[in-house]
Amino acid sequence: MSTIHVQAPGLMTTVQDLGRQGFGPIGVSPSGAADPISLRVGNRLVGNNEGAAGLEMMLLGGTFTFPQGAIVALTGSDFGATLDNVPIELGASVEVRPRQTLRVGPTTSGARSYLCVQGGIAVKPFLGSASTHILSGLGGFEGRPLRKGDVLRIARASQRFRKRTVAPLASENFSHRNVLRVTPGPQADWFSNSSQRAFYAASYRVGEQSNRMGLRLEGAAVTQNSASEMLTEGVSLGAIQVPAGGSPIILFVEQQTTGGYPKIANVIAADLHRVGQLRPRDEIRFEPVTFDQARALLIAQEKLLASRELILE
Repeated sequence: MSTIHVQAPGLMTTVQDLGRQGFGPIGVSPSGAADPISLRVGNRLVGNNEGAAGLEMMLLGGTFTFPQGAIVALTGSDFGATLDNVPIELGASVEVRPRQTLRVGPTTSGARSYLCVQGGIAVKPFLGSASTHILSGLGGFEGRPLRKGDVLRIARASQRFRKRTVAPLASENFSHRNVLRVTPGPQADWFSNSSQRAFYAASYRVGEQSNRMGLRLEGAAVTQNSASEMLTEGVSLGAIQVPAGGSPIILFVEQQTTGGYPKIANVIAADLHRVGQLRPRDEIRFEPVTFDQARALLIAQEKLLASRELILE
Protein backbone atom coordinates (compact mmCIF):
# COMPACT_ATOMS: atom_id res chain seq x y z
CA MET A 1 0.00 0.00 0.00
CA SER A 2 1.25 3.49 -0.86
CA THR A 3 2.05 5.88 1.98
CA ILE A 4 2.68 9.52 2.83
CA HIS A 5 5.53 10.27 5.24
CA VAL A 6 5.17 13.45 7.29
CA GLN A 7 8.47 15.34 7.44
CA ALA A 8 6.94 18.53 8.88
CA PRO A 9 3.30 18.61 9.99
CA GLY A 10 2.51 22.32 9.68
CA LEU A 11 0.38 24.20 12.17
CA MET A 12 -2.84 22.16 12.39
CA THR A 13 -2.90 19.48 9.70
CA THR A 14 -5.65 16.91 10.12
CA VAL A 15 -7.39 14.17 8.16
CA GLN A 16 -10.84 15.37 7.13
CA ASP A 17 -13.67 14.19 4.91
CA LEU A 18 -17.18 15.66 4.65
CA GLY A 19 -17.97 14.89 8.28
CA ARG A 20 -20.34 12.69 10.25
CA GLN A 21 -23.92 13.83 9.86
CA GLY A 22 -26.91 12.97 12.04
CA PHE A 23 -25.27 12.57 15.45
CA GLY A 24 -26.19 15.97 16.89
CA PRO A 25 -28.92 14.44 19.11
CA ILE A 26 -26.22 12.47 20.97
CA GLY A 27 -23.93 15.47 21.26
CA VAL A 28 -21.50 14.77 18.39
CA SER A 29 -20.92 17.67 16.01
CA PRO A 30 -20.22 16.86 12.34
CA SER A 31 -16.57 17.99 12.18
CA GLY A 32 -15.33 17.46 8.60
CA ALA A 33 -13.61 19.87 6.23
CA ALA A 34 -13.94 23.53 7.21
CA ASP A 35 -14.08 24.31 3.48
CA PRO A 36 -15.97 21.32 2.06
CA ILE A 37 -16.14 22.80 -1.45
CA SER A 38 -12.35 22.74 -1.76
CA LEU A 39 -12.20 19.13 -0.55
CA ARG A 40 -14.92 18.05 -2.99
CA VAL A 41 -13.21 19.78 -5.92
CA GLY A 42 -9.80 18.38 -4.96
CA ASN A 43 -11.17 14.85 -4.87
CA ARG A 44 -12.68 15.26 -8.31
CA LEU A 45 -9.33 16.44 -9.66
CA VAL A 46 -7.68 13.16 -8.61
CA GLY A 47 -10.60 10.92 -9.59
CA ASN A 48 -11.93 10.17 -6.09
CA ASN A 49 -15.41 10.14 -4.67
CA GLU A 50 -16.11 13.70 -3.48
CA GLY A 51 -16.20 12.59 0.15
CA ALA A 52 -12.83 10.84 0.25
CA ALA A 53 -10.55 11.80 3.13
CA GLY A 54 -7.76 14.31 2.49
CA LEU A 55 -5.49 16.54 4.55
CA GLU A 56 -6.66 19.92 5.79
CA MET A 57 -3.86 22.42 6.48
CA MET A 58 -4.43 25.67 8.34
CA LEU A 59 -2.35 28.84 7.75
CA LEU A 60 0.90 26.86 7.43
CA GLY A 61 1.28 23.75 5.31
CA GLY A 62 3.66 20.83 5.82
CA THR A 63 6.33 18.75 4.12
CA PHE A 64 5.43 15.29 2.85
CA THR A 65 7.31 12.58 0.97
CA PHE A 66 5.73 9.88 -1.19
CA PRO A 67 7.95 6.74 -1.22
CA GLN A 68 5.75 4.98 -3.80
CA GLY A 69 4.56 8.11 -5.63
CA ALA A 70 0.96 9.33 -5.90
CA ILE A 71 -1.50 11.48 -7.83
CA VAL A 72 -2.37 14.58 -5.81
CA ALA A 73 -4.13 17.94 -6.00
CA LEU A 74 -4.04 21.04 -3.82
CA THR A 75 -7.15 23.19 -3.50
CA GLY A 76 -8.46 25.95 -1.27
CA SER A 77 -6.13 28.81 -0.43
CA ASP A 78 -2.75 29.25 -2.10
CA PHE A 79 0.02 28.02 0.20
CA GLY A 80 2.78 28.30 -2.41
CA ALA A 81 3.45 24.57 -2.79
CA THR A 82 6.48 23.02 -4.51
CA LEU A 83 7.34 19.50 -5.62
CA ASP A 84 11.08 18.90 -5.28
CA ASN A 85 11.40 22.69 -5.14
CA VAL A 86 9.48 23.22 -8.41
CA PRO A 87 6.24 25.26 -7.97
CA ILE A 88 3.05 23.35 -8.67
CA GLU A 89 -0.32 24.68 -9.77
CA LEU A 90 -3.17 25.18 -7.32
CA GLY A 91 -6.40 23.52 -8.43
CA ALA A 92 -4.79 20.95 -10.74
CA SER A 93 -3.89 17.27 -10.57
CA VAL A 94 -0.17 16.50 -10.26
CA GLU A 95 1.74 13.25 -10.66
CA VAL A 96 4.21 12.70 -7.84
CA ARG A 97 7.03 10.29 -8.67
CA PRO A 98 8.39 7.86 -6.06
CA ARG A 99 10.44 9.54 -3.30
CA GLN A 100 9.52 13.08 -4.33
CA THR A 101 8.86 15.70 -1.64
CA LEU A 102 5.91 18.06 -1.51
CA ARG A 103 6.43 21.25 0.48
CA VAL A 104 3.41 23.38 1.31
CA GLY A 105 4.32 26.79 2.69
CA PRO A 106 2.45 29.52 4.58
CA THR A 107 -0.79 30.89 3.20
CA THR A 108 -0.79 33.80 0.80
CA SER A 109 -4.57 34.24 0.86
CA GLY A 110 -7.16 32.41 3.00
CA ALA A 111 -6.97 30.11 6.00
CA ARG A 112 -6.95 26.54 4.67
CA SER A 113 -5.49 24.39 1.92
CA TYR A 114 -6.44 20.79 1.09
CA LEU A 115 -4.21 17.98 -0.10
CA CYS A 116 -6.21 15.31 -1.90
CA VAL A 117 -4.54 12.10 -3.06
CA GLN A 118 -5.94 9.54 -5.47
CA GLY A 119 -7.47 6.73 -3.41
CA GLY A 120 -7.93 8.94 -0.35
CA ILE A 121 -6.30 8.78 3.07
CA ALA A 122 -7.01 5.40 4.69
CA VAL A 123 -7.91 5.64 8.39
CA LYS A 124 -10.34 3.76 10.60
CA PRO A 125 -13.78 5.44 10.47
CA PHE A 126 -15.42 6.79 13.62
CA LEU A 127 -19.22 6.97 13.37
CA GLY A 128 -18.93 6.45 9.63
CA SER A 129 -16.45 9.26 8.99
CA ALA A 130 -12.67 9.65 8.64
CA SER A 131 -12.76 13.20 9.98
CA THR A 132 -10.64 14.23 12.95
CA HIS A 133 -12.69 15.66 15.81
CA ILE A 134 -9.95 17.60 17.59
CA LEU A 135 -11.81 18.51 20.78
CA SER A 136 -12.76 14.91 21.58
CA GLY A 137 -9.59 13.31 20.18
CA LEU A 138 -11.58 10.91 17.99
CA GLY A 139 -11.50 10.01 14.30
CA GLY A 140 -8.88 10.79 11.68
CA PHE A 141 -5.28 9.75 12.37
CA GLU A 142 -5.17 8.80 16.05
CA GLY A 143 -7.69 11.55 16.78
CA ARG A 144 -5.14 14.35 16.52
CA PRO A 145 -3.29 16.75 14.22
CA LEU A 146 -0.34 15.22 12.37
CA ARG A 147 3.16 15.08 13.85
CA LYS A 148 6.60 14.70 12.35
CA GLY A 149 7.27 11.04 11.58
CA ASP A 150 3.65 10.02 11.05
CA VAL A 151 3.04 7.60 8.18
CA LEU A 152 -0.35 7.78 6.46
CA ARG A 153 -1.70 5.02 4.29
CA ILE A 154 -3.25 5.78 0.92
CA ALA A 155 -6.18 3.60 -0.13
CA ARG A 156 -5.61 1.56 -3.26
CA ALA A 157 -6.17 3.38 -6.55
CA SER A 158 -5.78 2.08 -10.08
CA GLN A 159 -6.48 5.06 -12.34
CA ARG A 160 -3.72 6.40 -14.55
CA PHE A 161 -2.69 10.02 -14.27
CA ARG A 162 -4.90 12.47 -16.14
CA LYS A 163 -4.20 16.16 -16.08
CA ARG A 164 -7.24 17.94 -14.68
CA THR A 165 -7.70 21.59 -13.70
CA VAL A 166 -10.50 23.60 -12.14
CA ALA A 167 -12.33 25.78 -14.66
CA PRO A 168 -11.76 29.54 -14.15
CA LEU A 169 -15.51 30.15 -13.82
CA ALA A 170 -15.71 27.70 -10.92
CA SER A 171 -12.75 29.30 -9.18
CA GLU A 172 -14.48 32.68 -9.37
CA ASN A 173 -17.73 31.30 -7.92
CA PHE A 174 -15.99 29.62 -4.99
CA SER A 175 -13.50 32.41 -4.30
CA HIS A 176 -12.92 34.01 -0.92
CA ARG A 177 -15.29 36.87 -0.04
CA ASN A 178 -15.70 38.94 3.10
CA VAL A 179 -19.46 39.39 2.90
CA LEU A 180 -21.34 36.40 4.30
CA ARG A 181 -24.99 35.97 3.40
CA VAL A 182 -27.31 35.03 6.26
CA THR A 183 -30.94 34.22 6.99
CA PRO A 184 -32.75 35.35 10.17
CA GLY A 185 -31.95 33.33 13.28
CA PRO A 186 -34.66 31.71 15.43
CA GLN A 187 -34.32 34.50 18.03
CA ALA A 188 -33.96 37.39 15.55
CA ASP A 189 -37.01 39.06 17.10
CA TRP A 190 -35.13 39.28 20.41
CA PHE A 191 -33.17 42.13 18.81
CA SER A 192 -34.72 45.47 17.99
CA ASN A 193 -34.92 46.71 14.41
CA SER A 194 -32.22 49.26 15.18
CA SER A 195 -29.93 46.56 16.64
CA GLN A 196 -30.44 44.40 13.56
CA ARG A 197 -29.70 47.32 11.23
CA ALA A 198 -26.53 48.05 13.20
CA PHE A 199 -25.51 44.38 13.02
CA TYR A 200 -25.83 44.30 9.22
CA ALA A 201 -24.13 47.67 8.77
CA ALA A 202 -21.14 46.84 10.96
CA SER A 203 -17.82 45.23 10.05
CA TYR A 204 -16.47 42.55 12.37
CA ARG A 205 -12.96 41.26 12.82
CA VAL A 206 -12.29 37.55 13.30
CA GLY A 207 -10.74 37.14 16.75
CA GLU A 208 -7.45 35.37 17.53
CA GLN A 209 -9.25 32.78 19.67
CA SER A 210 -11.33 31.49 16.74
CA ASN A 211 -11.08 27.79 15.87
CA ARG A 212 -13.03 24.93 14.30
CA MET A 213 -15.56 25.16 17.14
CA GLY A 214 -16.48 28.77 16.47
CA LEU A 215 -15.32 32.13 15.16
CA ARG A 216 -15.37 34.88 17.78
CA LEU A 217 -16.05 38.27 16.25
CA GLU A 218 -14.78 41.63 17.46
CA GLY A 219 -16.66 44.84 16.77
CA ALA A 220 -19.79 46.71 17.76
CA ALA A 221 -21.75 44.90 20.47
CA VAL A 222 -25.19 43.57 19.52
CA THR A 223 -27.83 44.36 22.13
CA GLN A 224 -31.00 42.44 22.90
CA ASN A 225 -34.43 43.90 23.57
CA SER A 226 -34.30 42.65 27.16
CA ALA A 227 -32.09 40.70 29.54
CA SER A 228 -34.34 37.63 29.38
CA GLU A 229 -32.72 34.20 29.23
CA MET A 230 -33.63 31.33 26.93
CA LEU A 231 -33.71 27.59 27.44
CA THR A 232 -30.87 25.59 25.95
CA GLU A 233 -31.78 24.27 22.51
CA GLY A 234 -30.18 22.60 19.51
CA VAL A 235 -28.01 24.80 17.32
CA SER A 236 -27.15 24.56 13.65
CA LEU A 237 -23.89 24.87 11.75
CA GLY A 238 -23.28 28.52 10.91
CA ALA A 239 -25.57 29.90 13.60
CA ILE A 240 -24.52 33.36 14.84
CA GLN A 241 -25.17 33.43 18.54
CA VAL A 242 -24.89 36.52 20.73
CA PRO A 243 -23.69 35.97 24.32
CA ALA A 244 -24.36 38.42 27.13
CA GLY A 245 -21.40 40.63 26.19
CA GLY A 246 -22.87 41.25 22.73
CA SER A 247 -19.92 39.91 20.69
CA PRO A 248 -21.24 37.50 18.02
CA ILE A 249 -19.88 33.97 17.56
CA ILE A 250 -20.27 31.95 14.34
CA LEU A 251 -20.73 28.31 15.35
CA PHE A 252 -18.62 26.05 13.17
CA VAL A 253 -17.84 22.43 12.34
CA GLU A 254 -16.87 21.30 15.87
CA GLN A 255 -19.55 23.36 17.56
CA GLN A 256 -21.40 22.38 20.67
CA THR A 257 -24.64 20.80 19.51
CA THR A 258 -26.78 22.78 21.99
CA GLY A 259 -26.62 26.34 23.27
CA GLY A 260 -28.46 28.83 25.42
CA TYR A 261 -27.62 32.08 23.67
CA PRO A 262 -30.00 33.81 21.24
CA LYS A 263 -29.12 33.51 17.56
CA ILE A 264 -29.58 36.63 15.47
CA ALA A 265 -28.81 35.00 12.11
CA ASN A 266 -27.43 31.91 10.37
CA VAL A 267 -24.83 31.78 7.59
CA ILE A 268 -26.43 30.19 4.53
CA ALA A 269 -25.26 26.76 3.41
CA ALA A 270 -23.81 28.14 0.15
CA ASP A 271 -21.41 30.38 2.14
CA LEU A 272 -20.25 27.99 4.87
CA HIS A 273 -17.12 27.08 2.91
CA ARG A 274 -16.16 30.75 2.97
CA VAL A 275 -16.31 30.74 6.77
CA GLY A 276 -13.65 28.01 6.64
CA GLN A 277 -11.29 30.35 4.78
CA LEU A 278 -11.47 33.20 7.29
CA ARG A 279 -8.26 33.98 9.14
CA PRO A 280 -7.78 35.77 12.45
CA ARG A 281 -7.96 39.55 11.89
CA ASP A 282 -9.96 39.18 8.66
CA GLU A 283 -12.84 41.65 8.48
CA ILE A 284 -16.32 40.50 7.46
CA ARG A 285 -19.84 41.84 7.06
CA PHE A 286 -23.22 40.13 6.92
CA GLU A 287 -25.82 40.46 4.19
CA PRO A 288 -29.42 39.35 4.86
CA VAL A 289 -31.18 37.14 2.31
CA THR A 290 -34.51 35.33 2.35
CA PHE A 291 -34.88 31.61 2.86
CA ASP A 292 -35.95 31.27 -0.78
CA GLN A 293 -32.82 33.11 -1.92
CA ALA A 294 -30.64 30.92 0.30
CA ARG A 295 -32.20 27.79 -1.20
CA ALA A 296 -31.72 29.06 -4.75
CA LEU A 297 -28.06 29.93 -4.10
CA LEU A 298 -27.39 26.44 -2.73
CA ILE A 299 -29.13 24.76 -5.69
CA ALA A 300 -27.06 26.83 -8.13
CA GLN A 301 -23.87 25.96 -6.26
CA GLU A 302 -24.65 22.23 -6.32
CA LYS A 303 -25.46 22.37 -10.04
CA LEU A 304 -22.05 23.92 -10.69
CA LEU A 305 -20.31 21.30 -8.55
CA ALA A 306 -22.08 18.52 -10.44
CA SER A 307 -21.44 19.94 -13.90
CA ARG A 308 -18.91 18.61 -16.37
CA GLU A 309 -17.71 22.17 -16.90
CA LEU A 310 -16.28 22.26 -13.36
CA ILE A 311 -13.18 20.25 -14.27
CA LEU A 312 -11.17 20.73 -17.48
CA GLU A 313 -9.30 17.74 -18.91
